[in-house]
Amino acid sequence: MDAKDEEFLKRLRATFRVEAEEHIQGLISGIIELEKSPKTEKAAVIIETIFRDAHSLKGAARSVNMKDVESICQELESIFGKLKNEKFLLTAAQFDLIHRTIDNISKMVSGAGLKTPNDNSELIKHLRSITEEDEKEKNVETKTKVVKKSSEGTKKNILAENSLSADIELVDEKLFRSETVRIPTAKLDPIFLQAEQMIQYKIAAAQRTKELKSINDSIDSWKKKLGKQAIHSTAEGGSKLKEIIDWNSERLNELEIKIAEVAHVLENDQRSLGRMIDDHLESMKNVLMLPISTIVEGFPKFVRDLSRSQGKEVELVIIGKEIEVDKRILEELKDPLIHLVRNCIDHGIKKPDERVRLNKPSSGKVTLSFNATESRHLEIIISDDGIGVDLDKVRSAALKSGMIAKDSLEKISTQEILSLIFQSGITTSQIITDISGRGLGLAIVREKAEKLGGSVSVDSMPNIGTTFRLFLPLTLSTLRGVIVRTGENLFVIPTLYIDRVVRVNCEEIKTVENKETIIIDGKIITTVNLGNVLGLVNKVENKLNRKNVTADHLNFIQLIILVHADKKIAFEVDEILEEYQILVKELGKQLSRVHNISGATILGSGKVIPVINVPDLMKSALRTDVSFKELSEKETETKKKYKILVIDDSITSRTLIKNIVETAGYIVETAVDGVDAFTKALIGGFDLLVSDVDMPRMNGFELTAKIRKEKKLSELPVVLVTALETREDREHGIDVGANAYIVKSSFDQSNLLEVIKKLL
Repeated sequence: MDAKDEEFLKRLRATFRVEAEEHIQGLISGIIELEKSPKTEKAAVIIETIFRDAHSLKGAARSVNMKDVESICQELESIFGKLKNEKFLLTAAQFDLIHRTIDNISKMVSGAGLKTPNDNSELIKHLRSITEEDEKEKNVETKTKVVKKSSEGTKKNILAENSLSADIELVDEKLFRSETVRIPTAKLDPIFLQAEQMIQYKIAAAQRTKELKSINDSIDSWKKKLGKQAIHSTAEGGSKLKEIIDWNSERLNELEIKIAEVAHVLENDQRSLGRMIDDHLESMKNVLMLPISTIVEGFPKFVRDLSRSQGKEVELVIIGKEIEVDKRILEELKDPLIHLVRNCIDHGIKKPDERVRLNKPSSGKVTLSFNATESRHLEIIISDDGIGVDLDKVRSAALKSGMIAKDSLEKISTQEILSLIFQSGITTSQIITDISGRGLGLAIVREKAEKLGGSVSVDSMPNIGTTFRLFLPLTLSTLRGVIVRTGENLFVIPTLYIDRVVRVNCEEIKTVENKETIIIDGKIITTVNLGNVLGLVNKVENKLNRKNVTADHLNFIQLIILVHADKKIAFEVDEILEEYQILVKELGKQLSRVHNISGATILGSGKVIPVINVPDLMKSALRTDVSFKELSEKETETKKKYKILVIDDSITSRTLIKNIVETAGYIVETAVDGVDAFTKALIGGFDLLVSDVDMPRMNGFELTAKIRKEKKLSELPVVLVTALETREDREHGIDVGANAYIVKSSFDQSNLLEVIKKLL
């Protein structure tokens, strides 16, 4: 094959991947739907759709010479062709095999699966056994029944096939009439960015119009002054001076008329330009608005696989997936949704027998609901019908981490306790695994939501379930913001977070528990100075400035009340200027994370103003000196040298883990099996154990159980790192008392170090 043919095949395979992904997703969705309702009336339509997807994928694979994919699709086509004609039912094990097959097809399409012919032939052999088993199960009685009902069944099949083909023809006709062009989003992104940049020129044009009007106003004032001088000079008999003034007045009149004409034209141009830019930007937004289905289409399979791996039965319901959202928001939203759904399954929904004991259906339910509000925001509700959040475990985890003090525990409300689950390091899981237990998932959800300019909240009721609510903008391009001044500095505060702006007398601000507060609508709201929170003005300066307010200001101050995550804080500012439509610019890689600042915007005058990160600002306002003290104590504690024992009978694995842990700054010793490890643990003064499971003399499970029974070692953290990855093995690890269970197939050195850091 010459270079030109290779290049053509490369381009053809790139096109094939896009088409193949669509067919693979169709197969996954269809099989999950069939698994849920194999005996319903629509099962025949589902089977027909799966059959067609397998057939189309087979043909596409043949065209790009991917024989392995083609041969596997041939077997899938045979299975569903037989299902279509003979109406037998697939078992749970057979469904599992088909799901694994599609996973392998997906890997093959991406170039990451089934590298050897033996793997391929083995998979085909297993698939072929499905149809062969069905043949073996047939008996004479079944054949007789089929003969009796053959004529009636044939008529029904013909009618069903005719009806189905009519539906398919109708769909095809609609698709044909709706012309579409497939363009990679990578090509559209730069055009969208250019459309956003035009907002800046719109703002600048408005500023130029404003400046021109100001010049015209200055000329008008000049004319009035000259008129007064002309009257004054006439009264004094200065005819020559009057002549000069009259000549200047005429020239000014001409100049004023010309400027007024230019200003009028410029104002019209600016208005037209603004409208065109807004329309263009709105059109580009619509182009890059994608349905939510693009990120949740894989969720049913994800839920199925995760629930089955934990021995649970879970039904996923998705509502509102046709709603369109800014592509950039969708890209950031997928991980938080995965974390929340995983959290519902892992923490909320129990196994069937436990649910039955709690008078619940054996199968749990997770609901993903999307709703577009009138204010052009996206509300996402993720709920489960599980056991709810265990508040006692949250309290214990928060106390253990030092996040709250024991004496303040009684003062904290239930809602505040619930909100602690979004803090990094807080988890109610008994054991750390590759699925959960690190206390990072919900912290990531909150960070992502706040990064997108949204918020997340949680409600939970014991034995009823848990509901998470995400509130996000539908688009990310521009926002409205209020410009405020504190001292000599200007800042933009996004209008989204502003509850109201008030002007109050200084005497209305009262000090309660060493905090300044004000009563608004009968509620006490904490009051802080914006400059003070941002580190521009300290409290002493602020109080001195307030005392020196002159009588002209009538001792009034301006407050801007911000709302985020059900909290309200009033920020004192020196001046509230005006509201603008702004385009937020990132600060660049050098300043990727600036506390309290989310970016910057450029005004029409060319002045660059920082944009406030309100969630950050609210946290800064609530932070106390005690929290800084606790933080410094924690930092000192982490610098302590910890001693870790690594146990593995394989010298290669033992050396690898030893090097990883030592490089991270820990003191490490090793043991060759469980017996050796237990002896060393009794006399070694170790802070943590990292152990393999499958070892001679005493395995990792036995070692962990023995450590838990030994009074001296009962609190010693144990991390099991093993190749055993079945659900039964994980549960055995929990039962014997391991603190973490890491599977070697998903082993990552940062993963191990993160677990060690958490347990220490």
